[in-house]
Amino acid sequence: MKIAVDAMGGDYAPEEIVKGALRSVQEFDLEVILVGQPERIKEYLPGGNAPNKVYIQEATEIVEMDEPPAQAVRKKKDSSIVVATRLVKEKKADALVSAGSTGAQMAASLFGLGRIKGIQRPAIVTVVPTLEGGKLLLDVGANPDAKAEHLVQYAMMGSIYAESILGIQNPKVALLNIGTEESKGNELTQATYPLLKESSLNFIGNVEGRDLPFGRADVVVCEGFVGNVVLKTTEGLAGALFQLIKEKITANTIRKLGALAIKPGLKEIAEMMDYAEYGGAPL
Repeated sequence: MKIAVDAMGGDYAPEEIVKGALRSVQEFDLEVILVGQPERIKEYLPGGNAPNKVYIQEATEIVEMDEPPAQAVRKKKDSSIVVATRLVKEKKADALVSAGSTGAQMAASLFGLGRIKGIQRPAIVTVVPTLEGGKLLLDVGANPDAKAEHLVQYAMMGSIYAESILGIQNPKVALLNIGTEESKGNELTQATYPLLKESSLNFIGNVEGRDLPFGRADVVVCEGFVGNVVLKTTEGLAGALFQLIKEKITANTIRKLGALAIKPGLKEIAEMMDYAEYGGAPL
């Protein structure tokens, strides 16, 4: 497999991107194409040269995080994200990875690759850590607003992804809502519920935000605005919780001694609930 990597996208690009790419070819059976400005990329390559299974594709421009995504993608035809997307379209790469602007990535993908047949809107799906392992939440930001038919399509894509990639047979699909009753919610969720109920999916009904950490559904669907708020709130809550635990168990000597006894367990919990352990989000 050959992966096109947007070497110029992200807060710590290109250094951290190049480091990650070099590790990936050492740990996995794949090839990487680093897309971006060669002179800057080579600063972080051993001896300034690309090692085995690593290639460089020149792209002279960069789409910055604060630029209007669609406008920037149309204007900067030689940006790293546009060139990397073009490599996938031309079948010179099998997939694309970027830590840059989410909006620019979506715009470049829509303009350059198009949508799956029958899908009106793309969605960003993320793996949410739960007590039952990783579960899927989508959309988490591709489209702030959505219609009922879009949520049904998200559910279909999520169900296929859960079965094909996560290996979950007949995944349970749920609609994120403010209550579990069928009549609950706003116009969008009330219109979506009967469509999901009538579909061939394994739809189990509504779930509330508090149900997510318990993994009661394998796939949870919502519009992008809600999904993004849920994702970032959960990330922040997990970070705050572990910071609070650290402060309390190091408050005095007795607690510190007790912490030593449970340190392995705390480490396992921290790794299980750490969003960094779950990687990026597929579009």
